[in-house]
Amino acid sequence: MRVLITGVAGFLGSHLAERFLLEGYEVVGFDNFITGSRSNADILESYSGFTLIEHDISESILLDGDLDGVLHFASPASPVDYLHLPIQTLKAGSLGTHNSLGIALAKGARFLLASTSEVYGDPKIHPQPETYWGNVNPVGVRGVYDEAKRFAEAMTMAYHRYHGVDTRVVRIFNTYGPRMRPNDGRVVSNFIVQALRGDPLTIYGDGSQTRSFCYVDDEIDGIFRLYNSDQTEPTNIGNPKEFTIKELAQIILEETGSSSAMIPLPLPEDDPKVRQPDISIAKKNLGWQPEIDLRKGIRRTIPFFKAQLER
Repeated sequence: MRVLITGVAGFLGSHLAERFLLEGYEVVGFDNFITGSRSNADILESYSGFTLIEHDISESILLDGDLDGVLHFASPASPVDYLHLPIQTLKAGSLGTHNSLGIALAKGARFLLASTSEVYGDPKIHPQPETYWGNVNPVGVRGVYDEAKRFAEAMTMAYHRYHGVDTRVVRIFNTYGPRMRPNDGRVVSNFIVQALRGDPLTIYGDGSQTRSFCYVDDEIDGIFRLYNSDQTEPTNIGNPKEFTIKELAQIILEETGSSSAMIPLPLPEDDPKVRQPDISIAKKNLGWQPEIDLRKGIRRTIPFFKAQLER
């Protein structure tokens, strides 16, 4: 079995590729390294079944040989990235999805799209089921990511209905763990790095906004199960346990042993007030639910960031 994974040197892409390799698949990985990490690619290149190709997914794909699956994970995926790379973000979601679906169609391969909880925007329904259409500002600064993923979902379902491509769509909620970039701007990495350095933890707004944090091993297990299922409709994969940002900060301070203070900063434009997945479909159809709680996951993640800061 041979699969193509785009964005293979990213946080999730590299973990996903490693899971497929450990399951006995051959993996071809694409990345253009605008946000992907060479060190993540180095880990994968230690496996004999892995082939890395440096390629911009917004350009046409030419690949020899059979493919059983295409998993499209290439995209800037943190606020820091997609605010600095808005055009690239839109192209990854539009042209990148089109090209990835095109090769899946040509090879007769299964296709899995990495979508996001951001398709729900600042939700008016809580928790968010897959049937919720969302509350997104299409012209706001976050819209480049939100709308790129919404378009990507629409294109994926169009290829499924019109061309008969065997498709899967995973809506990924906040995920954390080793291999995140220390400067990626995500709240978990921000807080851990600040706590380890003894810097103040920067909390946007009053810290009462909520998120649901899923440890990367759990997230990858859910995605792998979805890929190997017959679930063609979009599926939420995330941890339904909800925390305020202040609660997350307190856990990280306790686990790092840091005495850093917390300081408030203005809330970014269109920042969601709540975020929590309804995972009823994943439980019923995939037999999946997360196993690693937030404190345990943070404890597993801290050594990675310590090592990064000591370099």
